[in-house]
Amino acid sequence: MINNRVPTFTGEGPSTWGIEQAVTVTDTRLYGKATARAWDRLHPRLTRRAAWIEYDGPLPLIEGTVICLAVEKLPSGGVNKPVWLWWSGTGASAPDVDRCWQSFLRRFDLEHTFRLLKQTLGWTKPRLRSSEAADRWTWLVIAAYAQLRLARPLATDLRRPWEKPTEPNRLTPARVRRGFRNLRTRTGSPASAPKPSTPGPGRPLGSKNRRPATRHDVGRVLATGEAYSRPAHHKIGTKPRRINVDRQMTSSGTQQFVSLTCGDHPPAL
Repeated sequence: MINNRVPTFTGEGPSTWGIEQAVTVTDTRLYGKATARAWDRLHPRLTRRAAWIEYDGPLPLIEGTVICLAVEKLPSGGVNKPVWLWWSGTGASAPDVDRCWQSFLRRFDLEHTFRLLKQTLGWTKPRLRSSEAADRWTWLVIAAYAQLRLARPLATDLRRPWEKPTEPNRLTPARVRRGFRNLRTRTGSPASAPKPSTPGPGRPLGSKNRRPATRHDVGRVLATGEAYSRPAHHKIGTKPRRINVDRQMTSSGTQQFVSLTCGDHPPAL
């Protein structure tokens, strides 16, 4: 009898692990010796939920790499349980394995970086109409972030009363930005001095825009599966009529009262 069942890889059973694809050992400052082991071409068990609810046909096999990270100690003194990671790539080498688990440890730094780009540097503030303009604005924000990183040893720490003092070479980009305005007065600029001029006439007052912006379909789909369409009062060329119900009732009531009191034939008592 032939058994065609594929053995299941589980984190609790070392007997199911098999031979590792790559093993790395790294000495760290906070965690001591970090050992990472990787197993190649393992796929997760997919179920028909989340993104696979409406998938037709048998579920695919998505191969990847399973990484087990074990450290000697934790900075908090807690129990150093192994951490299991899954990478969608295959054929991982030793540098790839180190890059994966080191990126996982830096995930909070990445989240804080995205928050800085959005909230402080205004990455999502402009309402751009094309993807090319969005790409150009993204590169400008990245250049501004790089300037904050490069200006770290030159900026003065203008900390808040509740913030702790920090060494100049360990300032966060947000704290560097506070003192960045003081650096502009000491650095030169390749641009010449601005010349005074008057603004242009612009579009005449009351004229219509002859070049309306192109509208793109956002691809919204309703819960019923139908495509989203703009309401009738949002379409071009239509304008909803706004009626103040309270004012209409008050005016009609006043008109009725005047007709009863000032008419030619007042009601008999």
